[in-house]
Amino acid sequence: MTELPETTEPTDPAPTPVSLIHLDGISKRYGNVRALEDVSLEVNAGEISCVLGDNGAGKSTLIKIIAGLHQHDTGEFLIEGEPVTLSSPREALDLGIATVYQDLAVVPLMPVWRNFFLGSEPTTGRGPFKRLDTARMRATTRAELLRMGIDLRDVDQPIGTLSGGERQCVAIARAVHFGAKVLVLDEPTAALGVKQSGVVLKYVAAARDAGLGVVLITHNPHHAYLVGDRFVLLKRGTMAGSHTKDSVTLDELTRQMAGGSELEELSHELARTPAPPAPGA
Repeated sequence: MTELPETTEPTDPAPTPVSLIHLDGISKRYGNVRALEDVSLEVNAGEISCVLGDNGAGKSTLIKIIAGLHQHDTGEFLIEGEPVTLSSPREALDLGIATVYQDLAVVPLMPVWRNFFLGSEPTTGRGPFKRLDTARMRATTRAELLRMGIDLRDVDQPIGTLSGGERQCVAIARAVHFGAKVLVLDEPTAALGVKQSGVVLKYVAAARDAGLGVVLITHNPHHAYLVGDRFVLLKRGTMAGSHTKDSVTLDELTRQMAGGSELEELSHELARTPAPPAPGA
């Protein structure tokens, strides 16, 4: 009796990432000032793409193009494979792109639930009896924050009484609730301490795990490397590097972010020169 050769079960290929945003060769000028030149960025569902750079690197201009505030001059901007030129933030929001700016644009004296629904308040009743559905807003805010793992003491407290990290987390939960596919975060940890930064990064990862594509703008390579899948480095409006997590180490990312060879050259210039020997020594 002949033995049949062993058969191996075919392995399923890894799923192809779903591209939500694709920027290819994007450039932007303001008069004679070059703000961006030939910048590319890929944002996939369930991934975090980090954009790193110092002040003046072009990060803000890139955000404004993705958010629909400004239009790019040249290059290709695709949303889910379709070429677009966004004319307003509302158009970007309608296409699933939510941007959380550093100042958060909250009303400090309003309660958390009012800020959560600001501009999108549900109502109940009709005609002269139409009013805000406060019970629904309170319950939804509490449930959505808990779903993201955010346990606030009271959604009726003014949002201005929350810490900076907690306010960032509320903004992230709000974007997830209102159906964002892409979440753009502008320096969410810039003004926070170590502990609060860790809390925010935890909820950035939660948004990623919920299937969103996240664009994390930061000047901190350590924060970026903790959560990032892709890294784009900007310098004076141009790309200084583009890496995936498995192709770069934190040390190399930090070195490139810090200026690399420029920093080494500066260290030689700043090195203390030995004092000349005293006369007669």
